[in-house]
Amino acid sequence: MVNNNSVDKLSRNILNNIPKKQRIKTAVFYVSALIAGGIMGYIGTESIMAVMNFIASVFTRLFSFIAVPIIALALITTLAKLGKDSKSGTIFRYTIFYTLLTTIVAAAVAAALFVVLSPENVPAEISGAADAPKAIPTTYLDHILNVIPNNILQPFVAGNVLSVLLIAAAIGMALAIMPKTEQKETVVKLFTGLQDILFMIIHWILAILPIGIMGFTAQLVHELEGGILLDGLTTYFTVVVGANLLQMFVVLPLIMLARGLNPIVVARGMLPAITVALFSKSSAGTLPVTIASAEDNLGVNKKVSRFVLPICTTINMNGCAAFILVTSLYLMQNAGFEITAFTIISWLFISTIAAVGNAGVPMGCYFLTISLMSSMNVPVALMGVILPVYAVIDMIETAVNVWSDATVANIVNKRLEGRLDDTDDINNATPMHA
Repeated sequence: MVNNNSVDKLSRNILNNIPKKQRIKTAVFYVSALIAGGIMGYIGTESIMAVMNFIASVFTRLFSFIAVPIIALALITTLAKLGKDSKSGTIFRYTIFYTLLTTIVAAAVAAALFVVLSPENVPAEISGAADAPKAIPTTYLDHILNVIPNNILQPFVAGNVLSVLLIAAAIGMALAIMPKTEQKETVVKLFTGLQDILFMIIHWILAILPIGIMGFTAQLVHELEGGILLDGLTTYFTVVVGANLLQMFVVLPLIMLARGLNPIVVARGMLPAITVALFSKSSAGTLPVTIASAEDNLGVNKKVSRFVLPICTTINMNGCAAFILVTSLYLMQNAGFEITAFTIISWLFISTIAAVGNAGVPMGCYFLTISLMSSMNVPVALMGVILPVYAVIDMIETAVNVWSDATVANIVNKRLEGRLDDTDDINNATPMHA
């Protein structure tokens, strides 16, 4: 019989870790920023819009500045901590397989929805395409060649995110397979320390984010006031949210059914974790509730839940993969890139790898998409229009991510049923989570 009492209490404790006054103050700031931005955009005098455009430009630069190093460090530290030993190897392999499976399927669902609904371009004044230099035509072989770096620093300076991901993945995997030595621990601590420093800078940016939202909202309202229609943008939001909802309510339940699990039972047991994820917008912050829900409500073996769920919290980003794919294709389409079948297939894999590398980064999907597009000289002004409603997208994405984590953990537990005993100790191999 499912007992939700202890888990519900833990859910409330997690949410209560954020003081009520602070939550109210944050909500007031965001709502006030939206209202102020709307008023500024409606008035729309030249001097007011000059200030609003300046604010929007500053925040776009801040996002681009912080994204590349934090994404690289997140991927390095994630892979460095995902070492495996003889006792945890089987669980690790199952976890990685189902994580990649659910993530790439999430991206595929998003791609299919993008093709079916075909969001129209927004006016060039909003996308930034009107002022952007014409891209020099290149082949996909040229794109692949550009990803392979010939200098370890150049990709960071140029903002070539795909090259940065390649370098970070190589360093992270090298650290993961290196034998345990004092030198290895020193290097890992260095990268972790640098990541903590950048996280602090991100918190500073998030603290003043309402100012940026005011600027971006003013720009949007000013354009709408000028009679510009954004039907295509509405369809874009429908694609992003629809892809996440399809993943949550159709795809993941079907995967569980295929592995002999009842998705309704799993959903009922994981409901406290999904609820906390929705309102906290943090998979890592929800992790204690996710583990408690899996163990107390669904009877997941502790050896599985306490190893699989921290890994999934770090790398299993279904919602992020869908957002990166749809947003990147939409920005490229608005910039005049031809969206072919090969383009979509390429971004299917790019978004999957990028989502895995996005581990634990606040607003990481948003930052990463800006960096990917900037590295391809695609105008990112449209990201400012997306920002005011990204909070809603982020809530849904986080809920999908936690639901996917629960799916993977329950499937791994089912696959290993009867094969684990109390003498197995894999907790020492549990990776650090964000």
